[in-house]
Formats: sequence, C-alpha cells, structure tokens
Amino acid sequence: MKPVVFAILTAICWSVGGFFEKKGLHMGNLSPVMGITIRTAVALIILGIASYPFWNSLTQAGTKPLLYLIIGGGIIAGSLGMLCFYAGIHTGELSRVIPVAFGLTPLLGFLLGVFILKEPLTPLSIPGVILVSLGVICICIK
Repeated sequence: MKPVVFAILTAICWSVGGFFEKKGLHMGNLSPVMGITIRTAVALIILGIASYPFWNSLTQAGTKPLLYLIIGGGIIAGSLGMLCFYAGIHTGELSRVIPVAFGLTPLLGFLLGVFILKEPLTPLSIPGVILVSLGVICICIK
C-alpha cells in the first residue's frame, strides 16, 4: 500500500506545483525555459541536501546504472519532458495539460513494464489502463 500512497502524494505535489508554476510563468511573464531553470535550481539544492547521506553510493554504482539515470532522468524525463510540460502549461489550459501529460503516463508505463520489463498482468490492469486512456481522450475533445 505504501507505493500507492507515494503515488497519490506525487500526483498532489505535481498538480499543485503545476498550478503555481503556471501562475508564476504568467505573472512574471517568464519563458518556459526560465521556469524550468528556477525549478531545477531549487530542486538541486533541496535534493543535494536530502541525498547527502547517500553520496558515497555513487562510487559503487557503476557506469551503466548512472548512464541510465543520466539519459532517462536527466535528459529524457528531467529536461525534454519538463521542456514539453512547461511549454504546455505556458500556452495551454492547466486543466487539460496535466491530465493529458500524466494520464498517458499509465498507458506508456504499462506497455514498457509488461513488454520490456516482463511485469505481470493483473485481471484489472488492462481495463484500468483503457479507462484512463479513454479519460485522456475525453479531456482532449473540445
């Protein structure tokens, strides 16, 4: 149950954070890239402090795991994904951008998990992913 609680807290943080980010971009007449830069700088400080007890694990991790984190987290999700997200909230409706961005994530995560990581299917996982995806489609229709 603990992972679900963390997922719910993540959704709350990202939704409320997206609200403040959109307001800040528009109130300050800031570009999406500047918004991401501010977000990343603050996160770097906070996460640098929070991760301090684990810094010694970097020397033991090896090159391949670090490359996965750099490519997946730093480049794809952290940079490209955030650039797209900020461009979306800067120009679009928050009530559409967040549900679409995070509503498609279950479908893509499900497909990657099942087909690449060989994670098990549960009886409700396929209908659940279909319903979430249908919800995204409903939000996209004007």
